[in-house]
Parts: sequence; C-alpha cells; structure tokens
Amino acid sequence: MVAIGANRLNKNAEFVNSLNVFPVPDGDTGTNMNLSMTSGAKAVNSSTSESIGELAEALSKGLLMGARGNSGVILSQLFRGFSKAIVGKETLTASEFAAAFTNGVETAYKAVMKPVEGTILTVARESAKAGERKAKDTTDVIEVMEAVVRGAKKSLAKTPDLLPVLKEVGVVDSGGQGLLFIYEGFLEVLSGNVVEEDYHQPNQKEMTEMVNAEHHRSVSNHIATEEIKFGYCTEIMVKIGEGETVDSEFDYDTFRNHLNEIGDSLLVVADDEIIKVHVHTERPGEVMNYGQKFGSLMKIKVDNMRLQHETILEHEKETPAAPVKKIPYGIIAIAAGEGVQNLFKSLGAHYIISGGQTMNPSTEDILKAVAAVNAEKVIILPNNKNIFMAADQAAEVSETPVVVVPSKTISQGMTAMLAFNEMNDLATNKEEMTNELENVVSGQVTVAVRDTAIDGVSISKDDYMGIIEGKIKIAKPSREEVTVETLRQMISEDSEIVTIILGEDAELAEAENIAAAIEADFEDVEVEIHEGNQPVYPYILSVE
Repeated sequence: MVAIGANRLNKNAEFVNSLNVFPVPDGDTGTNMNLSMTSGAKAVNSSTSESIGELAEALSKGLLMGARGNSGVILSQLFRGFSKAIVGKETLTASEFAAAFTNGVETAYKAVMKPVEGTILTVARESAKAGERKAKDTTDVIEVMEAVVRGAKKSLAKTPDLLPVLKEVGVVDSGGQGLLFIYEGFLEVLSGNVVEEDYHQPNQKEMTEMVNAEHHRSVSNHIATEEIKFGYCTEIMVKIGEGETVDSEFDYDTFRNHLNEIGDSLLVVADDEIIKVHVHTERPGEVMNYGQKFGSLMKIKVDNMRLQHETILEHEKETPAAPVKKIPYGIIAIAAGEGVQNLFKSLGAHYIISGGQTMNPSTEDILKAVAAVNAEKVIILPNNKNIFMAADQAAEVSETPVVVVPSKTISQGMTAMLAFNEMNDLATNKEEMTNELENVVSGQVTVAVRDTAIDGVSISKDDYMGIIEGKIKIAKPSREEVTVETLRQMISEDSEIVTIILGEDAELAEAENIAAAIEADFEDVEVEIHEGNQPVYPYILSVE
C-alpha cells in the first residue's frame, strides 16, 4: 500500500510542482514530498514485519529522517500520528483505521506553529473527518478509504476559497494535491484496482537513488578503488529545445531509462524548460551528447571518483585517526552556490549544507551536518522558510543542543551571523541573531516560468521579477531595469549599504551598471558586489 502510494506521487511529482503559486523555477513541493515519501517507502520495504503497527512505525521513521521542505515534514507528522495511534496492532478495524488518520492530523497541526487553512493540513483534516463519519456506518476498511479520498478531493477543490493567493493564480494547493495522490494509491491497493500499466514496485536500488539525491555522493572508503564500477560523477543541466543539436522531443521516462543503462546513482529532475542530471558513469561524454539531443548544455561538471577515492585513502594512511575535541559552537548554514557558501564561511559558519530553493535538505541531512560539525552547541541558519520545519525537526531529535535561527533568506542569514557571540549561551545567541533579522531588507530577481497575475502584478513568461520580502513587486522583460527598480523600492532614508550577490547567470558588467544607477540616485548609499554563483536567482539583494 505504501509503495503504491509513493509510486503514484512519484509519477505525478512534476504536476504537483507545477501548482506552485509563485511562477519561479523552484516549484519543489512535489519533489520534496516525493523524496520524503520514498524514504518512508524504503523503510517499509526494508522491514520484515507483517504487523501493521510495526510497518506504520517503520514508515514514520523513514519519513522523519527523509523529510524535505515544509510539505515533507508535514507529511512525516501526519504518518507519525497515524503510527502512534496503532502501536502494537496486528490488524486494523475500520474505526481504528479512521481514528489513525485523525490522530495524524492532530499531530501535524501541533507541529506547525501557525497553521494556515487552504493547505495540505486542511485537506488532511477534512479527509480524516470524512473517514471518521464513514466508520460510524461501516466495518469495511475499503469504504473508509473511499470516504477519505472523496473528502480529500472535495477539500482540495475548496482550497482556493480558503487561501486567496491560490484563487488569484488559479490553482489548488500543491501539498494537498500531493497528499491526494498518496491516498489514491492507498485506495488502489485496498480495493484491488491497481492498473497494471501504472503499477511499479520501486526496488531497493531505485528508492535509495531517490533518497540519496545529493549532487555529489561520496564513495565509501571501505571498498577498493578498482571496485568502483562507474568512475565519473557526471552532472549536466539542459535547456530543453534550445540549440542546433536538438533532434528529439524530451520524454522523461525515455530519457531516464537511457541514462540508467550507462550508469547508476541516477537522478533526473525536469520541468518544461530545464533538465538536471546526476549520474555515475564510465562515459561522461555520452551523457553530454545525449543531453544535447534535447537542448543546449547550460552546466557541466565531471569528477573522477577513482582519483578522489585514492586521495582519501592516501590521506587516511598518512593521518591516523584520533579523537577530535569538540568545538564550543558550530554554526550550520544552508546555501547554494560556491560564492554564497564562501561568504558564509568568511562570516564564521563552520559547516555549509548545499541546498536551498531548488533542493531542500532533509531532516537526516541536517542531523548529519550536526554530527559532522562536532560541536557542543549548534546553531542552524535555514535561509529559506521552506527548510524551517526540517531544521526544527532535526533540532528536536538531535542529541546535541541545537537552535534554529529563522532566517528566511540568504541576506537574513548573513546579517544574523554578525550578531553571533561565542561568549553567549545558546538561548541568548538565538535571541540576538533572530533580532538582527529585522535590520535587513531582502530581495531577489528571477525569471517567470509562466504567465500569471499575483499581488496585483501582471507577469508574462520569461519576464524578470523583482521580489521583496517574499512579495513580487515588479515584472518586466529587462533584468537590469527590474533589479534597479527593486532596489529603489527596498531603499529607505535610513539605508546605508546595498549588497548585490551575482548568481550563476548574472553578468558583472550589468551588476556594475545597476550599482552605478543606485549610487547616482542615493548618494549616501554604498553598494557592494559579490560573486555568489547561486542557481535560480541571477541577483540576491540586501539593504541594511
């Protein structure tokens, strides 16, 4: 049942992503829920138990460790509560089944500091109520699940009426849609109506590939270098339909299946415009050539893992392991882009988790970072509101004392670093770093991936959008014009410093023009330009 629910979500993850309210190239609700649910399915698949209570506990633990983004964490809490309600059960009655859904909803609501209606929480609550009502009239578990699915569909359709921004854009809630896909998979199994051509039992290898969707997975040092079958870690990013080499129409399954034949540890993430690929292969050139059949190569990265492995082994031979003394404080920042990561390190961050808008780290990723930093006390800077819940969940289960400073942006995270004082205790540092977040105005510039209208701004596909504190303020075809106007709206009479962080698609000459325009308009403002190399946002902006 879990496997089919996970598979149904997997097949529809890109559709869930497409429901993201903001028309930016980072709609990752489907990806986060998919990776989270796959982690849970992997844990169930690994269990040898036939007890429904023990299997639910395995699902809960797998989801907890694999939870990514707010949607993934809420999903993990739904099934955490579900599993708590059926501890020790070998089988379930209809009423017990319905009550477990309700307990999951109660657990999820408690985990969210400020629950918002019109989201996955609403869909979960109203579908659970429908299941409870049905359980009063029947002893058939299938009928209860049918009621849960009907309730979820009805609730999902009403989400635009509860959350105005959904109605403005013309979509239902993406997290609620993802939950519906899972519930529909459950019903397929219980009713015996699994469609053969749509059914796919993910095997252990495939589930591990999805759970370990990091851009560069380390090669373990307990094998010999010559045992590495696929020696080149290869990453490409393809702009679909662009370039003279295009001779094929992109189909996700065909594309993935071909690459799966020439390597392993494969990850393919695609939307209507971009294909991102990570694969371990012996023929990196073939991967690049194949990508060019569908579009132009925007990014290429190839690492020789055998050479990396030999270097690791040599280092270990030269340096005998010794106990490492814990440092008093460890600061973990989550950021994408080599330049941005280096900026955090220069401000005193001890460990950087690579991630952000396009790939939210899981609870387990954050716990691994806490262990790696080897500190007596740890401070986490999520730098993205969609990572808050995974970070909070990691802090809750960590054996090391951990606090989360709720930085929503890269700019806020960097400002918070300035308030850190190693002489303060953990609670004081959290308070002072959190207070510092109010002293910076955050902005970003990115490109629209579809036509829409939001917050009174009319947006056309491929327009550049200026975003201030999470709100789209301007959209025009000229990136330079949008960036200048965004900064003008961010600057007040008390502003002193403007920082422009260049993304991987930004141009230094354009940034210098932007800086000149701002300094001409605001003579008391100093403009700083830094290389960030971040994806998604050509410019990250801050005003202090």
